Amino acid sequence: MKRALPDVRLRVPTDEDAVAWHRVFDDPDVMEFHGGRSAELSVYEELTARQRRHDAVHGFCLWTVLDGSGQVIGFTGAQPWPRDWGPKGEIEIGWRLGREHWGRGYVTAAARMTVERVRAAGVPAVVAMVLAGNTRSIAVTQRLGMRLAEVFTTPGPELEAHCYRLDFSDGDTE
Repeated sequence: MKRALPDVRLRVPTDEDAVAWHRVFDDPDVMEFHGGRSAELSVYEELTARQRRHDAVHGFCLWTVLDGSGQVIGFTGAQPWPRDWGPKGEIEIGWRLGREHWGRGYVTAAARMTVERVRAAGVPAVVAMVLAGNTRSIAVTQRLGMRLAEVFTTPGPELEAHCYRLDFSDGDTE
């Protein structure tokens, strides 16, 4: 029997969310697959500003995830793939959650909301780029019905990155 997913809300990130993201992600476990160390507050200030622009232009972004009590617990959302390698021209979905909120279904619930919002915005398919060792995120892609489409080697530190894909024309979102 599937357990019920927790109550989450998504919102376009505010200026204050930069501070909350900085606090929530200041953990080596959270940053293991994102460079391994915490980012400066200025990184999150720029990121939240960029996401507000993405939402205004595309109708989607990396949204702030709030739990049932309204506490900021991370982000999830979609944005155009930003790099010159990998799935160029694709819309990537992604997520990051504070460590204390792992294992409770928050990411799956928020990612499903992301999939529905992006699909409603007319995007025909999404991808998720996940480092091969990130078993927690790979499990989320599987719960979303995504399929491994391609394997890349990242530039810089050469790591294996898996590109998971979900085509909305297939009718698969579960």
